[in-house]
Amino acid sequence: MENKCGCWSLLKRGVRGACKPSASKDSANTIPRTSLVYDAATETRYLNASNRELCPPNEAQLSSDNPDPPPTDNKSLCQLLQFTFQELKSATGNFRPDSILGEGGFGFVFKGWIEENGTAPAKPGSGITVAVKSLKPDGLQGHREWVAEVDFLGQLHHPNLVKLIGYCIEDDQRLLVYEFMTRGSLENHLFRRTIPLPWSNRIKIALGAAKGLAFLHGGPEPVIYRDFKTSNILLDSEYNAKLSDFGLAKAGPQGDKTHVSTRVVGTYGYAAPEYVMTGHLTSKSDVYSFGVVLLEILTGRRSMDKKRPSGEQNLVAWARPYLADKRKLYQLVDPRLELNYSLKGVQKVSQLAYNCLSRDPKTRPTMDEVVKVLTPLQDLNDLAILSYHSRLSQQARRKKKSEGTQLHMNASSKSIRDSPLNTGKQRCR
Repeated sequence: MENKCGCWSLLKRGVRGACKPSASKDSANTIPRTSLVYDAATETRYLNASNRELCPPNEAQLSSDNPDPPPTDNKSLCQLLQFTFQELKSATGNFRPDSILGEGGFGFVFKGWIEENGTAPAKPGSGITVAVKSLKPDGLQGHREWVAEVDFLGQLHHPNLVKLIGYCIEDDQRLLVYEFMTRGSLENHLFRRTIPLPWSNRIKIALGAAKGLAFLHGGPEPVIYRDFKTSNILLDSEYNAKLSDFGLAKAGPQGDKTHVSTRVVGTYGYAAPEYVMTGHLTSKSDVYSFGVVLLEILTGRRSMDKKRPSGEQNLVAWARPYLADKRKLYQLVDPRLELNYSLKGVQKVSQLAYNCLSRDPKTRPTMDEVVKVLTPLQDLNDLAILSYHSRLSQQARRKKKSEGTQLHMNASSKSIRDSPLNTGKQRCR
């Protein structure tokens, strides 16, 4: 397998030689306060600003600070396969348009097939199905983000992270090869399909994604994902969620450091306000983004939607008043579910989203705490539709009982009226 890793030193030299860090590199002297709490007015300004600057689909990435990946474990990287460009070209049928699975800031993602034991291409429908992501020359994510993706996923392995199989670096070609995720992205299931995603699947996906973030945050060298959103949550055939696209991931603060200071990158509508305003990145930035996705799962609405009325275009701004009022929170639930959701589950999810979206980063829960809240919600069976039918049944019984009482009273009244004692014909003697 050594010959599969031979070009890694060249790849790393290419990063440092051809892609030098920007002159505007962050300075430790520019760090202001370590904890910022924003009031409603400040948050509204942020939400309005992000609303105005929202980019078209597939162009929502903000400018990148080309993050430095963590030190690479050569042993981990040698577990990755090194493909030739020709092999991947053949595996995807010459990158034909009908094999495109999607497109993002990095480039196009193609469906392909490779042999089970190696890098050789296989006939469609045989061997192993893979997803091949190709860096486009004018892509919003460049070579350093490509390297970050390989570095992070070359070392990080977890059931809720997408598996990176290998890579290709040949001339100006940069490609990544992943396991194929049968059901695509959570975004497609929430917003682009007519059949609504069942409540049980939504909870399963939220829990899986939470476990993925908790794993990243909880390691000996914490990683901040920095671009958590529905399009980056991929689903396998059993609706198990896996995080993908680590091009913007950043090594988290260590030791006595409270945050990492970076240029702002990510996607508007998901980025935490304090991060957008200061560039201070912490694990709680990911927690805020998780809260936004949790709202999308709950409501079936996009984080940013220009097609909605002005007061409803930003999901967080619209939903926050409902989350804070137990009498109104059920108005948030995706109407397409038609009462097929857990009553207690909605309460717990709404409260969790409210906590994750706290204006004070310090009061947001950790992802481990989020996992603990979501885990028992899988087993709830108190469906709203059952409660609704139960109420209807009780109302029908009360109505029937009331009608029966009324009939009895009417019969009694008629009996009294028809009684000889009530005819007025009896005379006193």
